[in-house]
Amino acid sequence: MPDLNRAAWRRCRPPLPLAVLSLALLHAHAAWAQEAALDAPLVLKRTPQLTEVIPENLRGRMPSFVDGDRISGQPDLGTIVEGNATLRRGDTLIRADRLEYYQPEDRARATGNVHVNHAGNIYEGPELELKLETFEGFFNRVRYQFLANGGRGDAERVDFIDSNVSIARMATYTTCRPEDYPGWMPAWLLKARTITADTEENVGVATSAQITFMGISTPPFPSLSFPLSNDRKSGVLPPVIGIDSVNGFEVTAPYYWNIAPNRDATLYPTLMSKRGINLGTEFRYLEPTYSGEIRADYMPEDRLRDRDRWGIWTHHEQRFDAKALGLDSLTGSLSINRVSDDDYWRDFTRTPSLTQRLLANDGILRWSSGDWSGTARALSYQTLQYAPSPILPPYDRLPQITADYNKYDWNGFDFSLNTDYSRFRGPGPLVQKELAGYVQPDGERVFGLASLSRPFLTPGTFVIPKVMLNATAYQFDAPLTTNGATSATRVVPTFSLDSGMIFERDANYFGRAFRQTLEPRAFYVYTPYRNQNDLPNYDSAANDFSFATVYTENAFSGNDRISDSNLLTLGVTSRLIDPETGAEAARFGVAQRLRFADQLVTLPNGTPVTDRFSDILLGAQINWTPKWSVDGTVQYNPDEHNSTRTAISARYSPGPYRTISAAYRYQADSTSTSNDGSKSIDVGWQWPINDLWGDYGKDLGPGRGQGGGRWYAVGRLNYSLQDSKLTDGVLGLEYDGCCWIGRVVVERITTGQITASTRIMFQLELVGFASVGSSPARTLTQNIQRYTPLRQPGLAPSRFTNYD
Repeated sequence: MPDLNRAAWRRCRPPLPLAVLSLALLHAHAAWAQEAALDAPLVLKRTPQLTEVIPENLRGRMPSFVDGDRISGQPDLGTIVEGNATLRRGDTLIRADRLEYYQPEDRARATGNVHVNHAGNIYEGPELELKLETFEGFFNRVRYQFLANGGRGDAERVDFIDSNVSIARMATYTTCRPEDYPGWMPAWLLKARTITADTEENVGVATSAQITFMGISTPPFPSLSFPLSNDRKSGVLPPVIGIDSVNGFEVTAPYYWNIAPNRDATLYPTLMSKRGINLGTEFRYLEPTYSGEIRADYMPEDRLRDRDRWGIWTHHEQRFDAKALGLDSLTGSLSINRVSDDDYWRDFTRTPSLTQRLLANDGILRWSSGDWSGTARALSYQTLQYAPSPILPPYDRLPQITADYNKYDWNGFDFSLNTDYSRFRGPGPLVQKELAGYVQPDGERVFGLASLSRPFLTPGTFVIPKVMLNATAYQFDAPLTTNGATSATRVVPTFSLDSGMIFERDANYFGRAFRQTLEPRAFYVYTPYRNQNDLPNYDSAANDFSFATVYTENAFSGNDRISDSNLLTLGVTSRLIDPETGAEAARFGVAQRLRFADQLVTLPNGTPVTDRFSDILLGAQINWTPKWSVDGTVQYNPDEHNSTRTAISARYSPGPYRTISAAYRYQADSTSTSNDGSKSIDVGWQWPINDLWGDYGKDLGPGRGQGGGRWYAVGRLNYSLQDSKLTDGVLGLEYDGCCWIGRVVVERITTGQITASTRIMFQLELVGFASVGSSPARTLTQNIQRYTPLRQPGLAPSRFTNYD
């Protein structure tokens, strides 16, 4: 503060003595701190006594608490507790009728109704000897229960090696909960000479083991391992068995390798009775700056096709240090999908590419800096041809480089600039002529699109005028067959005006209050005609007529065709909004285009649009409650008085494990004057059969089912009304036996016009132990909307959930 100001302040208020001023400030600060402390919420303090896992270096220094009816002994030598004896140290509790504790040896001996709780794991029996600090000792005639997965059993003796490892001798093991009635026996039981349990690794290993399920026993196994929790572990997984109409009888013997917490690998050799042996492997990794997965399959001498078969599928994501380059972000990704031959998609229907016939091999680098962003990309396709229905391969982009600039609210204006350089490589002239009927050379294309708009916005209206300039330049590797040119340019301007209004009112329907809107919208676009018939078509296609594209400037996707337009789109939307939550309960919309001039720009072999009035687009989506929803779109031709396309779907999901979905789809044949087109019905479901006789189960929480003894029907059927046949289908049954689950699923996949693949999947899942058979989990999840698995991995319970 300058001297003049300091002197003026002194004249207005004489200075206080320094000590008085300091005391006043301290008093004010203490009062403020006390008031702030009263207003601050209470926060629990951390304490090492509540840690989930007690460090080994702290176990020996933790205090021991002894309690009982009668206590005797000598200080620092031994203590004897009789009657309701209890000894607690850290995460270990011992209760017994009699308890002797010898301090020099740190050894406890308990007899009579001994109960031990060690970090939530329970052991009970008549006699125990244990060193508390190292947790070394033995337990005779013991019953035990593990916290992580609820596994339990009994043994003649349990030897504790340390706080994590124990060996049960002449032991049994199951995850079935005991029932309170005479003669109860678990549905499945493991008997073994020894069971070594490692609660740190959450792995159990049984020797001379035999499994009994529903009274049927397996041959003895020299050794087998099983999980004690949902954590991953290395080892041989149970075999996967299935029956396939193409492959025959299938047996897979997978091996899982838990390399590290962020890396793992799976080897899954598969024997197919009709084809041979398929060698498969999958590797996954997750790092702070990159992640990905690699899968590779190889089948030498496939007897079905009389040749070697292979496939590789990889995906990698990478995050780079953008700050070092002066960028905001810099990321990359790499995907490789390749197979040995054209028939791979039909013969191997359960690969990562499923039944896709276009396999993309894509490497891309993305960057952003302020208002700029861009990509550098290389994209190549492998096209799997099928003689009855060949497809035209898309053009490869080797490379593609883009740079985009977006500036919003620049003095009230929004400006954007999109640029793209691509070099296209096609499938060759013979393939083009055979499949498309015309030939175009490979070439380079430079594309730029600049747009400037000025939004005028109010709470109830919007008007957005926009001008666009589209400029494109081509350089061809060979002369065009249409005019012999080796280069071409195109510049197309566009003007559009988007406007609308939003009205609101309070409404009440079916006893429920809503905020109802009425949103009329008008969208006008004018693009003058530019002759583009001689230009090649590398990536353009006609946009589908839908609510997503009806309010756009260009009738084509891609950058090779810019449609000439002089049209007005009119539409109106009404919504029902819950005023308390803001959730949209229903939406209804209608739109139609009015064309003032014929559309002249078309795709190769295309037909220009001359109708002055387009089809009427009707749409509705109803989400009245979270339990059910209806979604429908109808494209109605007012001239023909019929629908050219209809899609209606509905879903009902009243709760977990209960969902039904249905869809009807119709698409008219544009090449035929008749109304016959593609018609199909798609139905999917998961539903407890026990509901039919009033057994509605219990809510046991996510991923735990609804109780034992319940049947579930699962399936999805896609039926073609046009061909009067089932195209794809899944039918199955699931049974939840509480500690075991049985599944039988039949899947049919269409792989061609007259060919299909059918397989039967059987699976027996011993909950918390192992699964035998072919898992239909992936099939059910992909085919049934909101399918809920009867068991899902969850977080391991805390030791305090089973605290004595």
